[in-house]
Amino acid sequence: MSDRLAVLPQYLLPKKLLTQLAGRAADARLGDATHAAIRRFVARYGVDMREAANPDIASYASFNDFFTRPLRDGARPLAAADYVCPVDGAISQFGAIEQGRIFQAKGHAYSTTALLAGDARLAAEFAHGQFATLYLSPKDYHRIHMPCAGRLQQMVYVPGELFSVNPTTARGVPGLFARNERVVCVFDTARGPFVLVLVGATIVGSMATVWHGVVNPPRLGEIKRWNYQDQSIELKQGDEMGRFLLGSTVVLLWPRATLKFNPDWAPGGAVRVGQMMGKALG
Repeated sequence: MSDRLAVLPQYLLPKKLLTQLAGRAADARLGDATHAAIRRFVARYGVDMREAANPDIASYASFNDFFTRPLRDGARPLAAADYVCPVDGAISQFGAIEQGRIFQAKGHAYSTTALLAGDARLAAEFAHGQFATLYLSPKDYHRIHMPCAGRLQQMVYVPGELFSVNPTTARGVPGLFARNERVVCVFDTARGPFVLVLVGATIVGSMATVWHGVVNPPRLGEIKRWNYQDQSIELKQGDEMGRFLLGSTVVLLWPRATLKFNPDWAPGGAVRVGQMMGKALG
């Protein structure tokens, strides 16, 4: 079966309704029923609870409490690198931004401007730059950390579709990451601007940042912007910057000649928070 045919049912499903229902279910505090659901999830996906700051499943009041669990100290040491991996997950794609377009999968690319909610001026800062797209599966740790130190400049909520972001969908849905709901976070760093985009997906109940809290819901159906240039919100390398409730994807953007990616990286490869992602150029 072709990837386009495989994803056809997603066009027909009531994705927003399913996501709302999933969010409510994940927030429900149902005691033993909640704990049983968590145990089934842990068994099915092979979640290593020994890494959790709190490994006791019975202590989590809701599925979301479990899903956004912090890790124990030392579980993700930071490599001595200029840029470290911000998430646990798998490498979807990475490389050069060519002619203002980001490679998604064979036969698919999307524009940087579209990803950044139509902000052509911001997109121009990443002309001939670099990108990395990292996929978080349901089993992964779902907090997102800073690959390098940065000062927050702005955040943009962009409404959109809620397609799945798994590899099959990335191959089958054109412009996937620029058409799904997303939160664009823009930072200033010692080496220039840096963007980290949190991409929503089917049954991703919400996305949150440490400086704002939950960004969605509500899903208002319009672009919303927050400017932080007059505030001093600074995050160090490795600091938590946000989290997903259920699995999704992050897209990272850098200007031209900013970093050289880890030579061991390859599409489909597994990554973990704190591992070397790249070294600075120049």
